[in-house]
Amino acid sequence: MRIVDWADETEGGPAVVLLDQRALPQRTEYLHLGTVDGVIDAVRSLAVRGAPSLGITGAYGVALAAHLHGTGTADARAAVRADAQRIATARPTAVPLSIGVRRALAALEESPAGVLAAARAVADEAATINAAATRRAADLVRERCPDRPLRALTVCNTGPLAAGPGGTALGAILALHADGVLEEVLACETRPLLQGARLTVWELQRAGVPHRLCVDSAGPAAIATGRVDVVFAGADRIAANGDVANKIGTYMLACAAARSGIPFVIVAPEETIDPDTATGADIVVEERGADEVREHGGTLMTLPGTPVYNPAFDVTPHELVTAIVTESRAWSPAPSASAPRIAASPH
Repeated sequence: MRIVDWADETEGGPAVVLLDQRALPQRTEYLHLGTVDGVIDAVRSLAVRGAPSLGITGAYGVALAAHLHGTGTADARAAVRADAQRIATARPTAVPLSIGVRRALAALEESPAGVLAAARAVADEAATINAAATRRAADLVRERCPDRPLRALTVCNTGPLAAGPGGTALGAILALHADGVLEEVLACETRPLLQGARLTVWELQRAGVPHRLCVDSAGPAAIATGRVDVVFAGADRIAANGDVANKIGTYMLACAAARSGIPFVIVAPEETIDPDTATGADIVVEERGADEVREHGGTLMTLPGTPVYNPAFDVTPHELVTAIVTESRAWSPAPSASAPRIAASPH
């Protein structure tokens, strides 16, 4: 399926084409975005989401700006750079968004076609990067939890919708399924916007993977009672010391995994590791609108005007992370003295 793509003049372009993830799983709808403002709104409203997919969207957004303004004069290039800055800051936590923007901007001295080629390169690399990372992560878990069917738990959505072809953390789960060693997946619903219930379950069903849905607060209980062998999560930004920003609810799963001695594995592209962010304390955590929590499907779920705390992400300290797996390495940031042990949980 087209998740993030480009439409040229033959398709009514130039435009950025997005599968609208807000409509899933009930409807499959596409957005045909011919303005930079439209791209920015799609990013902010979570029509497109997931760090790698945001990176691809950012790159195509710059290509759209280049086609709209041109690149042949200093004024035109300044207009493209201004739009690129707005795109890059549309969501502050996910580092691939700004990286995708920068990579497309690097071709700005060329033609709009050159900028588009740079954006296409960002998109094309995703399949290769994801395949390497997911295979490495699946092999790592098979080494450390051998000789039994595995029960995995995951949070939010890290499949192709969020990360491009193959996915990241969910891609590792799909690899284990293809290997014939996966018994079941527990998918956390991922409040408040239900990316797990709406999107991860949709992808698992399409892939024929045995799964069950659980409320977020049931995840730690499932781990503590021996119903989970490994927790997989993605990342929107990873600090230089291995602290991980991911969807809100990830931290409690890491705590439960460490307490129960099961692997907590992050799967993400290498570019998600930000050397300029020293620790998790330096990561800007996006806070989103109150109505995401007060309402569901347009129905008020609490008292009108109730104050809300709605962080989109939390930060998991590196001490709780068994391994960060990218396309090029598996990195264990936890100090050896306090790293969670790798042990079988009872079936």
